[in-house]
Amino acid sequence: MSMKKCLAALLAVAFLGTASLGLAADLPDFSELAAKCGPAVVNIGTERKASAAGAEDFFGEMFRNMPPGFEKFFDQFGDRKGRKAPGGKRPQRKQKSLGSGFLVSADGYIVTNNHVVAEADVINVTLDERNGKGQHFKATLIGSDEETDLALLKVESKNPLPYLVFGNSDDLKVGEWLLAIGNPFGLDHTVTAGILSAKGRNIRSGPFDNFLQTDASINPGNSGGPLLNMQGQVVGINTAIIASGQGIGFAIPSNMAAKIIDQIKNGKKISRGWIGVTIQDVDENSAKALGLKEPAGALVGSVMENEPAAKAGVQDGDVIIAVDKKNIDDSAALLRAIADKAPGSTAVLTVWRDGKTQEITVTLGERKSPQAMGKDGSGQKQQDESLLGLSVRPLKKEERKELKIAKDEGLLIVSVDPEKPAAEADLQPGDVILKANQVPVHSAADLSKIVKEVGVQRGAVMLQIQRHGDTYFRAVPIGK
Repeated sequence: MSMKKCLAALLAVAFLGTASLGLAADLPDFSELAAKCGPAVVNIGTERKASAAGAEDFFGEMFRNMPPGFEKFFDQFGDRKGRKAPGGKRPQRKQKSLGSGFLVSADGYIVTNNHVVAEADVINVTLDERNGKGQHFKATLIGSDEETDLALLKVESKNPLPYLVFGNSDDLKVGEWLLAIGNPFGLDHTVTAGILSAKGRNIRSGPFDNFLQTDASINPGNSGGPLLNMQGQVVGINTAIIASGQGIGFAIPSNMAAKIIDQIKNGKKISRGWIGVTIQDVDENSAKALGLKEPAGALVGSVMENEPAAKAGVQDGDVIIAVDKKNIDDSAALLRAIADKAPGSTAVLTVWRDGKTQEITVTLGERKSPQAMGKDGSGQKQQDESLLGLSVRPLKKEERKELKIAKDEGLLIVSVDPEKPAAEADLQPGDVILKANQVPVHSAADLSKIVKEVGVQRGAVMLQIQRHGDTYFRAVPIGK
């Protein structure tokens, strides 16, 4: 190698080394943050009585991502040698669970996840050894909210305790550094760092999913622990993981949690607004069929009788695109927007109906759990709707009565061609078509007429269907 080339190579190495040092210098040092916030993070252990299942005690938190009823599988068996207690009864044992939490006041209030302490007979709290030499407390459950998976505990201490404060999760930016502290797999006060990977994640774990996603290492036992910003403020409560993934953890945003915790702490009932509709997202085909410029908003599948939406004049087929002038992107956003308001207050809904917008003021009721009802019928094929790929027939009188469908409306889907648009739109045998583009259908001829005259022109037809007692909309694409 020539002297010139050798000098160039040395300069390149020097430059890269300097750049690497500069990059390392830009990385944050979490040691001060961990030392400052760690003492306010607690380990939570719970105990509850359960029949001996013929295995070692399980950490309940470690089964959070297992299929429902997974633990019951083990209860089919006796003790470790296959024996049951005399009389067929299994002996009682203590079932233990581990999780995390954090103090939010000097007088001993602790925030954690509901699933960490649910059904616990005893709740044990252990402070960091750096604070009080690992003090142990029996905690009292002040209250919890299953729908947001939050719980508030209280311990009694003679001395003031260190605590954390909530930050503003709405101010977070994707890519921002975050710190998690918790009790993964019983390894107390484990500190992990990462960035905010995404906001507003819906992982289908509950009705108000709006999670922060982080790549800070979150594991079983981290549940209930804090997710901190670089100022030491709690911006999230670590709650869930994807068991098969790496670097994918989820936390409840602090702005949602703070409101719930405040209600529990002040002895208030957790109450949420309610309008009484079934809703679904608007996809591209639905937007075409409804004449919307883009797939956004919440499509009203049905309006419940005598509920706030019905009294205000909301109709099935309306698309709610804003609440109090704030845009609604999807059905989950509508659910959160309404639930965030107090029962008895009013909300101004901007709805898309018949190709134009209008505003409807609704006085909110109190949220209740929806109940499924009714069954779908079955019968023989009568007529085909070839463009959609359906075989349908009118409902019989007794079927209409059982399904609570008025008058002579309704076409029962007998079969679906897997190669046609109906299958693509998730229509299934047993579904009942109530309306096509908001027009009631009484026969296969009615359906075909709407499909050919309106659906072909727009490129999609909107069908209102009933399935297992619930009402939905399905937009079926149609080639011109």
